[in-house]
Amino acid sequence: MSRRRREAPDTPLVQRLEALEAAHALGEGRIAEVDADAVLELLERASTRRSLSGEHTVVGFFGATGSGKSSLFNAVAGAELARVGVIRPTTSEARAAIWGPIGSEPILDWLRVAQRHVIADPLLLRKGGFFGGDREVGGLILLDLPDFDSTAAEHRETAQRLAGQVDVLVWVLDPQKYADAAIHRGFIAPLASHGAVTLVALNQIDRLRDHQRQPVLDSLADILAADGLDGVRVIPTSTTTGNGIDVLRSTIAAVTAERTASTARLLADVGDSAARIGRGVADPPVLHTAPGTGAEKLLASELGEAAGIGTVTDAVAKSYRMDAAARTGWPVTRWLGRIRPDPLRRLNLKAAGVNPEVNRTSLPAPGAAANARRDATVRGYADAAARTAPEAWAPAIRAAARSHARSLPGDLDRAIAGTPIGAGRGSWWWPVASVIQWLSLLAALGGALWLGAYAVAGFLQVKLPDVPAVQGFPVPTLMLVGGVLLGIMLGILTGFAARISAAARARAAHKKLEASIGLVALQDIILPVKEEIERLNEFQQAVARARG
Repeated sequence: MSRRRREAPDTPLVQRLEALEAAHALGEGRIAEVDADAVLELLERASTRRSLSGEHTVVGFFGATGSGKSSLFNAVAGAELARVGVIRPTTSEARAAIWGPIGSEPILDWLRVAQRHVIADPLLLRKGGFFGGDREVGGLILLDLPDFDSTAAEHRETAQRLAGQVDVLVWVLDPQKYADAAIHRGFIAPLASHGAVTLVALNQIDRLRDHQRQPVLDSLADILAADGLDGVRVIPTSTTTGNGIDVLRSTIAAVTAERTASTARLLADVGDSAARIGRGVADPPVLHTAPGTGAEKLLASELGEAAGIGTVTDAVAKSYRMDAAARTGWPVTRWLGRIRPDPLRRLNLKAAGVNPEVNRTSLPAPGAAANARRDATVRGYADAAARTAPEAWAPAIRAAARSHARSLPGDLDRAIAGTPIGAGRGSWWWPVASVIQWLSLLAALGGALWLGAYAVAGFLQVKLPDVPAVQGFPVPTLMLVGGVLLGIMLGILTGFAARISAAARARAAHKKLEASIGLVALQDIILPVKEEIERLNEFQQAVARARG
């Protein structure tokens, strides 16, 4: 029975796979679809590989046409398993040499390798130290793969698929094409992060003269370093002379004996995948924040102006002055003020029983300029929030700021309708001024009637008592003139007081309206942006954990 690996839930591989899965979920709809699909494929592949035999290490030989890959495979296996010839390509499908067949069938089925050969001769690992000796190693699956530059598409597809599944990659190069840019850019460099599970065999070394070998090896090392494989081991080999075959076989045996290659391969894959979906994410990640309080206040202020709170505050002041004149003006002319329409009533902000959840204001519909100002305000806030975000995430932050774009005008209007701006509420001095106005009117009327009575009596030659006087001025005259003058002066004073109070009432209303608009900005723009930034921060942290 095959032994399956049982990683503890807190092993680095499990932790990084969980982090990659979390990053994928957080980045849904925000990272490139091809990268998201690649993550899912990796997670599925990792789950499958971890469920298969942990006692087997899969080593794949990859090479270009003419590199002698199959000959090297036969030499390491110690048997003529792969067909070798002058006609290229000779390898049309993958074949496996197996040391320790028990438990290998499921993993070979997963690899879709039908050609299987069990090697009877033991794979030996030479022990170091004073006592020396050899130790037999089992659990190796050695694969000879089709040429990755084959003219047959199905051969290339097989090589590319298995390059993503094997535990250890052995790149077989030859002195003629070891520096081929197409080979390095197309095949080796994309897997450069897998240096921990990569070996390079410079095959057919016998074709070089002795003085040429070291310069070629140094040149290959420099090219591999440029690919990102700095320090990877390069083993010169020759199937003709046998040079390096034992070294390569022993190196593979040592990797197999460690039983860590499959985990190292998956860790490298997770790191690669995390790097792809986390393009632009700093390491360590830089946590992002939404624009500060100043930007939020500016947003609310600009939205308020675009929504028309300036019109409302002007109406508050005018309505207050009209109400003050109607309550404190000269009683004879008060009715004239009622002829003019109340600006707050025209805006549907003074009607009794207005329900802001149902009713709307009668503010003029925003024009093109107001709409442009509102959109520019939202866009400016979104740009400020996305300025330092990774390029792939900036559109999501901008979209979050515009997530309520359709409902925003209505929300702003309802906020204005529901703000207690004190419409119709008077001031404490109105009743006092009104009483005094009525008293002055009554005094003037009393004086006029008194004088009128004396005039009628004189006309009818009726003798009435002398008119009382104060300092020589008849009392009725003082009543008439004093009442009229008092009414005029009180009208001037109440008008002045009404303007001062109206301005204060307008400022208070403006402050309340801005607060209401601020709540709309918070719900419709600021919170969605902050939620998106928080999601970005969680994504970046998950990517960092997946990178290890």
